[in-house]
This record gives sequence, C-alpha cells and structure tokens, in this order.
Amino acid sequence: MRRALLLLLPCSAALIAAPNDTAAVLPFANSTTNANVDWIGVSISENLRDGLSSRGLVTLGRDDIQEAYRRLHLRDRALLTEASAIKAGEALDAEQVVFGTFEFLPAPPAGTPGASAGSLKISAKIVDRRQLRQSPEFAETGALEDLPALEAHLAWRALVLLAPKLAPEESDFRSLRPSIRLDAEENYIRGLMARQPEQREKYFAQAARLDARFVHPCFELGLIHYQRKEYRQAAEWLQHAGPTDVEYHQASFFLGLALFQAGDYVGAQKALQTVAAVVPLSEVFNDLAAAESRRNLPQALDDFRKALDGDPNDPVYHFNVGYALFKKGDFAAAADRFRAALDRNPDDQIATLLLGRCLKKQGLRSGDSGDARLQNLERLKTNFEERAYRQLKSVINPIPDPPQP
Repeated sequence: MRRALLLLLPCSAALIAAPNDTAAVLPFANSTTNANVDWIGVSISENLRDGLSSRGLVTLGRDDIQEAYRRLHLRDRALLTEASAIKAGEALDAEQVVFGTFEFLPAPPAGTPGASAGSLKISAKIVDRRQLRQSPEFAETGALEDLPALEAHLAWRALVLLAPKLAPEESDFRSLRPSIRLDAEENYIRGLMARQPEQREKYFAQAARLDARFVHPCFELGLIHYQRKEYRQAAEWLQHAGPTDVEYHQASFFLGLALFQAGDYVGAQKALQTVAAVVPLSEVFNDLAAAESRRNLPQALDDFRKALDGDPNDPVYHFNVGYALFKKGDFAAAADRFRAALDRNPDDQIATLLLGRCLKKQGLRSGDSGDARLQNLERLKTNFEERAYRQLKSVINPIPDPPQP
C-alpha cells in the first residue's frame, strides 16, 4: 500500500526534510558484474553521508545501516527497489532514505598512456517516508579518477533537495571538503569493508600514508589502538581530526579518554572541554569531571552533578558524585549517592565499601597503604551519543526560515 501511494504522488514534488528528520544513506548498488569495484558504492554512500552531516543533517551511521540490513535479510550493497528502501527506512526509523546504483565501464585494455581507468555513472533517488514522496532520479557521470568530485556534486544536489536552507553555494560546499587521492579513498573503503581486524588496520594505515590530509583512516586507526589499550598511539591518530571534520567531536571525546588512560589529565581535560562546549552530554561531563578530579580541581563535583542531572538513572553518575563528595569529607551527602548507586546496581562492592566508610565518617587517610585501593576510583563512560543529541536539538531548535526580502 505504501508503495502504491508513493507512486501516485508527482515525482517532481520538492523533498524538503523537516527540521528533526533523520536521513539514511544506503550503500549504492553495483549494477555491473564486477564485484571488485563494490568499494565504489560504499564510497559514494560514505561521502554522501559526510556531506549531509557536515551541514547539520542528522544521518544514521554505517553500523546502524548494516544492522538494519541484517534484520531485513538484505545482502550488503544489494540492488534495492523503492519498496526495499522504504522498509530499510522503517527499520532505521529514518524519514529520508537516499539510495541508488552505480555503473562502472572499464577502459579498453589497449588504452593510450594517461587514458582514463574507466567511466562511472552514479544514479540516486531520495524517498521521503514522512510525505510519501520520492525525488526524481539525479545522476552524475565521469571518469573513475574524478570520483571525489562526482561524489561532492552528488552530495550537494542531495543537500539542496533535502535541506535547501542548509545548502551553501556549491563552490563553498566543495571548498570545505578537500579532494582526497583516489587510491587513498579506495584503501580506506576497503578497510571499512574488510572482515578481519588485521586487514582493516592494513588498509587504513595505507590510506593514511597515501594522503596525509585524509582524516577518516586516522580516526579509525585511533579507535583500533584505543580498543587495544594502546592509549598513546590512539591519541596520536585521534588528534588528526580538526574542527571542520565530521568526526571531530567523537575523535575529541576518545582523544580525551585515551589521554586520561595514559595519565595526561591536563590533555584529557582540554579535549573533553572542547566537546562539552558543543555537545553537552552526560557522558562528556562525566569524563571531563573525572579528569578534573584526578587533578583535584574543585569544579569536578559540579561537572559530575551535570552528568547526573542529565541522566539520573545511571548508577555510574551517582557513584561519581558520591565519590567526589566522599573525597571532600561530605559523608552524609556521599552516602545518599552511594545508596542511589546501589539501588540501581546492588552488586557494586566498591559502592558498598564506600557507603560503609561514609556511615563511619572515615575519609581517605593520607599515607595509609590500606587506602590505596580507594584512590582514583572515578568511573568513565565510553558511549558517545552525539546523533541522539543532535536529533533532540533539531526538535527543540528547528532550522529557522530564511529572512524574506
């Protein structure tokens, strides 16, 4: 029924996303039989997603889309009908769904030196589940070596269709997106597609070597080292992200965690303050406060309380507020927080121990080796829900209409 209604509406109708709409950019399907170029379809979707996100649209990540494909039993990079795209949008709870295909035609083997490696045709459509409409197909054609430029133009056209208020002049849009070497882009995308961790790391490292301006593989390498608890190496890669990069806030968050784990509390505080200023999430304030607490700064308690105010059901936040109060010697208030933590997690042995110390009014005893286990107990959060924050922000503060002439 949805498909029938969709096809009854005029294809030329403008698609304008509501301020709180979420967009899902699905992998572009390979319409040829050459599976070796499947990476091109993933590249198109990744760069489309980056282009839309960079201008403020809320987009779903690659992991979310892969999970939806698994639930719907869709093959990765499958050729989708409009009905399949709508189902994917429903599974992802996305109002706008961007999908399409590409066709690659290799150059003749006996080509002259310097000739193109082949030609591309990229075709895209947008389905608006909220208005039950679909856009006309829009396409890009060109040489394979011009893929970054084709993707940039495609992203700008999609942005104009979805959110014209957010779309700058195309020249300005392109100037914010450096043109990455094609071989670096291919290695990065093959890293995303690789199933074995060592293959992923190999491809990402090669992409970073080929183009020093390419932040995406640096970010992925930072996460790989962070997961291995190689915190200094993680920090070195994560600090490549700059304020204009789409992963800047997430990279800064994990940079703060890596520096914290490496014992650089000043660096951790600085990185997390950068994030807290624009993405004031509970997990950010919590980890910022943990770095401040390790430095015995008085603002740590206030920032722990900001985290708790944002999510009063999380036992970690209750514990950290209680621990900061315990360190100050405010035993009655600390006991209340430890009780709240235990209400939510009765098996928390450290909270039980600290509650007992509060009831006995026994603070930390300097020089007592038995109290060593009660030092540095601040608990970190490693989730970073920037997309949820941006969705909420778009509802509360929708994009204003442009001024009338």
